[in-house]
Amino acid sequence: MHGGDLVAEVLRAQGVPFLFTVCGGHISPILVGCKARGIRVIDTRHEATAVFAADAVARLSGRPGVAAATAGPGLSNTITAVKNAQIAQSPVILLGGATATLLKGRGSLQDIDQMALLRPHVKWAATARRVADLVPLLERAFALSQDGVPGPVFLKLPLDLLYDEPTVRKLYGAAGGGKGLAARALRVYMGAHLARMFGGADQAKAGPRRLAQPPIPPDEPLRRAAAALDRAERPLLLVGAQALLDTAAAADLARAVDQLGLPVYLSSGARGLLGRGHPLQMRHQRRAALKEADLVLLAGVPCDFRLDYGRHIRRGATYIAANRSRADMTLNRRPDIAALGDPGLFLRRLAMLAAPTGCWAAWRESLAARDEARNQEIARQAEAPSAHLNPVQLCREIESALPDDSILVGDGGDFVATAAYVISPRGPLRWLDPGPYGTLGVGAGFALGAKLCRPDAEVWAIFGDGAFGYSLAELDTFVRHGVPVIAVVGNDAAWTQIAREQGEMLGDLVGTELAATDYHRAAEGLGAAGLYLDDPELTPEVLDQARSLARAGRPVVLNARLGKTDFRKGSISV
Repeated sequence: MHGGDLVAEVLRAQGVPFLFTVCGGHISPILVGCKARGIRVIDTRHEATAVFAADAVARLSGRPGVAAATAGPGLSNTITAVKNAQIAQSPVILLGGATATLLKGRGSLQDIDQMALLRPHVKWAATARRVADLVPLLERAFALSQDGVPGPVFLKLPLDLLYDEPTVRKLYGAAGGGKGLAARALRVYMGAHLARMFGGADQAKAGPRRLAQPPIPPDEPLRRAAAALDRAERPLLLVGAQALLDTAAAADLARAVDQLGLPVYLSSGARGLLGRGHPLQMRHQRRAALKEADLVLLAGVPCDFRLDYGRHIRRGATYIAANRSRADMTLNRRPDIAALGDPGLFLRRLAMLAAPTGCWAAWRESLAARDEARNQEIARQAEAPSAHLNPVQLCREIESALPDDSILVGDGGDFVATAAYVISPRGPLRWLDPGPYGTLGVGAGFALGAKLCRPDAEVWAIFGDGAFGYSLAELDTFVRHGVPVIAVVGNDAAWTQIAREQGEMLGDLVGTELAATDYHRAAEGLGAAGLYLDDPELTPEVLDQARSLARAGRPVVLNARLGKTDFRKGSISV
């Protein structure tokens, strides 16, 4: 066995089904070791995609996703995806190949200061210095990535720890050639270094799977929250992605929210928690509801820009926050009742503690009536004439076409935000978006990870045409690995979310205009199926064709030519 085999042994012991990567000589032993042990190696066309795919696996499975990147530019290419995972609190393990231990700082190929690059963006970073360290360090990485507030971790793996000992000794022996005193001294030094590096390697064994328990919120804020709910007349619940970090408890969480009976808004990865059309779930006019509520419970939601830094909650309201992160729980506004712990577990325990009440029926009905009025307004806007496709109507057609087993991925600005108003995830853990970092380019990686995790589900990736540029080459990945996702590209030939406000505020569209590119033809060139849609009357037929192609095993790109709309005018966030 070599070091790559030891890494693969740990991944197998931890139940890792997929390793996402772009190949490189620094990490080749890991890839070969994983394949030999039944771990599926998925090679992508960009390292960011590999990390995004690992992130999606983590979000859907509740277990760390794993990506491996080769040294230098391979590693630096991951930074945006790693940062996105950090801010989204996803447990991702990044394995980084590196130059040989004795060549560090000597001008070897792709030798950079990896720790300085990664440390600000991960929970924990470490360098393996001996082959025997590979197993305990990687097992620690699994534990730390899931503990408390989950997040990405990084383990640096010099290449001479990964290749087999005879190969490494031969490499070092060639470097120490010569007959002089200096050459002999170098050979002695390298021999001692190799003895330390390989010492104890034959004793390294992978241990049992590391399982994380969600942090338990204390009892006192639970009792206070239950009492506050009993007094409230207009309570409101906001649930964020952090409440679903314990993926195995998603169904229990949905039952608890239903039992509590509070009107609820779901954000980011929590969308779909209650299924489609649940009477407690509100989708529109959240700001107005927050201004009217006399109690607001944020479960895994910080008071960041999405809540206008806490100003959406009126000062007279009782503010309750449950969060794994103390910093997020007190961000911009200190709660009246603070519960440091898993917000999903907090809601489940609160549902057992709080007395059922029927006094909120009028409050729920008023919010539901406002929601319905907005739905009717959206229906009218969907009927507005357009030079091409009305994006609101296209999203309504997609909503009608989606089966119950679908998973939705959002990657884009204006078109994806429009879709979020109209398209409903069919259940918990069936919606993936970048989260609060607002990263473009997540689509291909998220769709890849989602389809691999849930092979029987239809995976729909909703792209803006600007965002799709980041993912186009990954159609080759989908084709090579047999991953039949459906990509719908809302093609309005612009970075519309920016263009709409920039043009009005500054009178210039510089940098915001794109071409009406034939993305469907590019898809065909990469081996996928390509469809073009410009006639609204053909939308149901073309959507059905896309589904049929995906069921037959082909990834599909539906290039939907959109007309201009003011549906989201004034919605830019900074």
